[in-house]
Amino acid sequence: MPNTGIVIVGAQLCGGTAAATLREEGYRERLVLIGDEPPDPFGRPPLSKTYLRGEEDLSAWTVKPPEWYAQHDVERLHIRVASIDTDAREVRIDGAEQRIVYDRVLIATGGHNRRLSVPGADLPGVLSLRTLADCEAIKRCAIPGSNAVVVGMGFIGSEVAASLRQLGVNVTSVVTGSGPLATVLGESVGSLMAAVHREKGVELLLDDRAVAFTGDGRVEHVVTGHGARVRCDFAVVGIGIEPTVDLARDAGVALDNGIVVDERCRSTVDGVYAAGDVANHLHPIFGRLRVEHYNNAERQGRAAARSMLGDSQPYADLHSFWSDQYEHSIEYVGYARTWDAFVVRGSVEERRFLGFYLEGGRVVAMMGFDRGGDPELDENGELFIAKPLVRDRAEVPPEVLADERVDLHAIIERLAAPI
Repeated sequence: MPNTGIVIVGAQLCGGTAAATLREEGYRERLVLIGDEPPDPFGRPPLSKTYLRGEEDLSAWTVKPPEWYAQHDVERLHIRVASIDTDAREVRIDGAEQRIVYDRVLIATGGHNRRLSVPGADLPGVLSLRTLADCEAIKRCAIPGSNAVVVGMGFIGSEVAASLRQLGVNVTSVVTGSGPLATVLGESVGSLMAAVHREKGVELLLDDRAVAFTGDGRVEHVVTGHGARVRCDFAVVGIGIEPTVDLARDAGVALDNGIVVDERCRSTVDGVYAAGDVANHLHPIFGRLRVEHYNNAERQGRAAARSMLGDSQPYADLHSFWSDQYEHSIEYVGYARTWDAFVVRGSVEERRFLGFYLEGGRVVAMMGFDRGGDPELDENGELFIAKPLVRDRAEVPPEVLADERVDLHAIIERLAAPI
């Protein structure tokens, strides 16, 4: 009889967290964690910030120390999976006859960087950031006084641009929208972030796009749609990721912008679960969505592990993320791709405010700019205090949300009071 157990395909933050949770929850059967990306599971946030700048190593960001896996009888395989046979319940290893029989399998393959399909995109010196190796490549190029072009100013692009400037690199950024982060956080925040980056010396080419990279054997210029020809020693492209779904697709698992899973991380195929960047999950508040942030990868990895052990609780995390750029901190709780109104408590001009995203008069997300307090760890932080507004999709008059004289505790207590 084959030694069945749980196999986790994908050995970064989500998969590593799931493995740790299974052991912490008392699972003692065979547990195999497979992934060919070194090192052992860790969180990626420092790669665009403190690690890129040489201010921090990754020891504080590992899921578990390297020795933990052997000590807790987790089979850690640094190899690539060729396929998942859901009929035979086998994971097949690339380039080998080895087959691992599973009872349940978790797909935590994450995502891979989108690539620009433009001339010269494959030239040496055109870089992206996802892995530790990617970060090391950028660090080798980030010589003070060198010239870099950053294509895309979402969170990764914005953080890389900020870190490069802090390292003394001259930075030009090509932004498809009206400002950094504008498509995610709105026009007013995008304008604010444009001003912040310009003050730090970043040249912004707004409402533009890269159409070619040119150079003799290595990138030397980035050409934009508006006709700019920007000289550079290297370029960093940050235009988002695509979920890595090849194994799931070939296994007959349903896909739709990722692997389709229910509120308990279960796919459409019995015994197959998915979590993290690759999972398009059904959320009890936000509906169906796929989230690509650190907090989700960690928490959904825990939730998937517990679901595989029979926990019937839905994954209902109030999605959140943070971003540090220069001396500024952005925090966000909730999920909103569209909204009717953006209500500010504080002052965008003074660069210290809370922003409430309203749809149909109800709070669907919140963000804070330099308001202090970690929304997850600091119980006195304003976003932590106000999380029930998002959880309950509270209907609060905009003028009340905007009025700093009205305590957030009072708003929530009033909403909770019996009618």
